[in-house]
Amino acid sequence: MTSAWANSLENVRIWPAPDETRVVMDMASEPAYSFFTLTKPDRLVVDIKDTSLGMTLPKTISESKILTKIRKSNPAKKGDYRLVFELKNKSTPRIFALAPGGEYGHRLVIDLPHSAKVIAVTPAKKPKPSEAQAALPFGTDDIIIAIDPGHGGNDPGAVGPKRKYEKHVTLSIARRVAQKINATPGLKAVLTRNGDYFVDLNKRSEIARKHGAHLLVSIHADGFHKPQPSGASVWVLSRSRANNEIGRWIEKHEEQSNLLGGGALLDDNEDEYLSRAVLDLQFSNSQKEGYDVAIRILKEMGKVTKLHKSSPEHASLAVLKSPDIPSLLVEAGFITNPKEERLLLSSGHQQKIANAVFKGVLTYFEDFPPDGTLMAARKNGVKHKVTPGQSLSVIAKKYGSTVSAIKAANGLKSNSLRVGQVLSVPNVNLGTLASTSSKPTAPQRGAKTSSGKTVTKLHIVGRGEYLGKIASKYGVTVASIRSANKLRSDELAVGQKLKVVGIKPKNKQHKVKRGEYLGKIASNYGVTVDSIRNVNKLRSDELAVGQTLIIPGS
Repeated sequence: MTSAWANSLENVRIWPAPDETRVVMDMASEPAYSFFTLTKPDRLVVDIKDTSLGMTLPKTISESKILTKIRKSNPAKKGDYRLVFELKNKSTPRIFALAPGGEYGHRLVIDLPHSAKVIAVTPAKKPKPSEAQAALPFGTDDIIIAIDPGHGGNDPGAVGPKRKYEKHVTLSIARRVAQKINATPGLKAVLTRNGDYFVDLNKRSEIARKHGAHLLVSIHADGFHKPQPSGASVWVLSRSRANNEIGRWIEKHEEQSNLLGGGALLDDNEDEYLSRAVLDLQFSNSQKEGYDVAIRILKEMGKVTKLHKSSPEHASLAVLKSPDIPSLLVEAGFITNPKEERLLLSSGHQQKIANAVFKGVLTYFEDFPPDGTLMAARKNGVKHKVTPGQSLSVIAKKYGSTVSAIKAANGLKSNSLRVGQVLSVPNVNLGTLASTSSKPTAPQRGAKTSSGKTVTKLHIVGRGEYLGKIASKYGVTVASIRSANKLRSDELAVGQKLKVVGIKPKNKQHKVKRGEYLGKIASNYGVTVDSIRNVNKLRSDELAVGQTLIIPGS
């Protein structure tokens, strides 16, 4: 006997995210549907044509910020099935059908934004600097890197032979990359998702733009219908996709206005070709930067894992399409390969991949730091205007540089200075700049600030180290290291042994403020992220405003 219904609702899956809740309805065949909204109370009503129910309703939802309950109701037409979604407030739903893909059949998807307001995505406004920061003669901005864990929620990505999902691997690696970035003074990571939920591909680049990201790195694990392919790769945007995106952005005047820095271009000139030329230049620059970072990441990944391709590959990928943000996509390996599936699930291998991605990003920004950032100040030096009472040694200590380096950079034959004199300060120490720009001038209330005991440590000079870097590591001054070791110059040799004498402070307490993260707090106190994580027994880097942390003595 043939069923009277052409379709069946088999299951409903809920995927809450920070900004919206996704409802996925598994259907027996392609759904024909209509919908409308009601108020007082707020509801979404969905009618699915010629459909029966293959699951139990009502369904109470507790984990969503917008959806409270899904129940059935009487349809307007016999044979249809009516679903009512009870909402906490007004929402503008997006509803669409998905064809079978991967392990899923036909689906009807509903995205419920948690707010009914449509918020324009514009670059984040920089907070107004404090008086102390405003007086600083150098940029103190962090370099923002958006880390995008691929897939998530109802989108598992590729599936391995042991039924392990790509979405879990990408999130774990992305978190590890973010931890490395946030532990580095001058760098800050932003995750496009930090849980098992889906983020629209367009929204991923919007999140990066909202935070003023200098780079977007999307983390994925490759997949194939056969188990043989293996190895990691890095992808960048193809030129054909770039050309298509330029045309799309020109049609969308408002978005183009944001990218062009204010938007008078089309309004004043009505010159599509000029707009295309400007966007083309922006795309070309972003593509070049993305490609340069990709080369460095591939080089580092080749040291820890097999490569599928030894040079960056070009593709038409949606997450790489932003003309204003250099972007690249890292494939950590083939999860469909049995051997690489085991590796990708290993915390040790995940950390190796994360370290490689981080090192590739770090070396690029060390060589090409954006203007106005701490790293640019470290590379290019800073300008300092001499104020009353300042001496060369005071200025050198302030920036983690040396008296001899400042004298050499400015051609000074003596230590005499005059008020108002402008000096170039080379070899600026990044940790010193970070603490100068953001460390509180007064101790935290309730913090224990007694000095503790004097300690002496032995440091063996590594490749690339200099006195300012070593001083920052131990929280001492360059002068103290020079004095303890009776150094006559700042030249160091790899393997040279140095005595580092300092005061070991007692532990302090820090109350987390809005906008703070572990890397920033560690930099402020001159300690490492790992030391804070260990002493507080933190299982993740998520912090709550008002949370009290123990800051270990450095």
